[in-house]
Amino acid sequence: MTDPGLRALPTGDSPAARGAPSAVPPRPAAALRRAAPALLGFAAVRALGVAVLAGWAAAHGKDWHTLLTARWDSLWYTRVAEHGYGWQVRLPDGTVHSNLAFFPLLPWLERLGAWIGPLPAADVGLVVAWTASVAAAWGIFAVAELHSGRRAAGFAVLLWAVLPVGVVQSMAYSESLFTALAAWGLYAVLTRRWLTAGVLAALAGLTRPVGGAVVAAVWVAVVLEAVRTRRLGWRPAVGALLAPLGAAGYVLWVGRRSGGGLLGYLDVQRQWGNGFDGGLAFARFIGSRLMSFPSVLAGAGLLAGVAGVVWLYARCVRERQPWPLLVYGGIVTVLALCASGYFGSKPRLLLPAFPLLLPLAAALARRRPGRTAALLAGVAAASAVYGAIWLCGSGPP
Repeated sequence: MTDPGLRALPTGDSPAARGAPSAVPPRPAAALRRAAPALLGFAAVRALGVAVLAGWAAAHGKDWHTLLTARWDSLWYTRVAEHGYGWQVRLPDGTVHSNLAFFPLLPWLERLGAWIGPLPAADVGLVVAWTASVAAAWGIFAVAELHSGRRAAGFAVLLWAVLPVGVVQSMAYSESLFTALAAWGLYAVLTRRWLTAGVLAALAGLTRPVGGAVVAAVWVAVVLEAVRTRRLGWRPAVGALLAPLGAAGYVLWVGRRSGGGLLGYLDVQRQWGNGFDGGLAFARFIGSRLMSFPSVLAGAGLLAGVAGVVWLYARCVRERQPWPLLVYGGIVTVLALCASGYFGSKPRLLLPAFPLLLPLAAALARRRPGRTAALLAGVAAASAVYGAIWLCGSGPP
């Protein structure tokens, strides 16, 4: 259901259809007007979430601003911004948590903002997160519009806003910044803006470890473009060379600084309890919940959630999403579900996997507007309450 404002995309299994659609993108001003209703809806959902959080926090003697800027990872980012790398915490069991685990783009922006303006680094991080969340929503809209049309694109943005852990989009975390870079990087790939795609992939690689998913999407698209045109142009080639520079540069720097060589960053993550075991530890975690009462309900919920994510990705494959979206969404999903630590963080780690939402968005676009609006409003309210309870409690980082 391609929107009439865009040139029809190729169909079938050709490289052009599954690789890099060649729709002519509208001018920035026109594109913003097309996305404006969805962005206003996104802003309303996020405002509702912050308002509910503020009320809930006040009722429990807490400060909403502190909850958004000074909990868990946000504290580590702020410390990097203020003092640089090299700080670590040694736990009673002897393991070391080093701030080298945190990629540098967000703290760099926090330091820059604090240097040129009146806000402290923590507040700059919040401004970056809020701004980036809107940019991410616009990028999701742009990608979804290319694939499914304007109406479904609007629903994709709203679905991303009302996710149960959507409150993270309003925290001084790196998820919003990464999703913005990833979404616009994928949009650049799908519209064959190779140099832009390479730069955005490099920046995404400086933001989170999963930046490699954007790099892989760029590389797949470049290969498909070379197959389609039977040559490798200089722009796709340079884009492919630029894409891994951010992630590779930081990982190599950490290895040199930590003395661990090429695997130094993995050693840093291992100290934090992070690793990749194909999902075995997560499966054991779910199994342990299923074997005892009352945690059996939580285990069943986790099992249903994993099944739902796998089903959504299968739908993405069946609906023949372009290969860059499938590669990106697949890598983000696998890394989130198959990491060996911090099981409570997995919903947050799945936030950037927005291509999984496109089948649901297309389904909502076919429903009656009144029922869909009521459904999304109810989910938005539930998400806001859940986010407030989560942040005011001892929820997962």
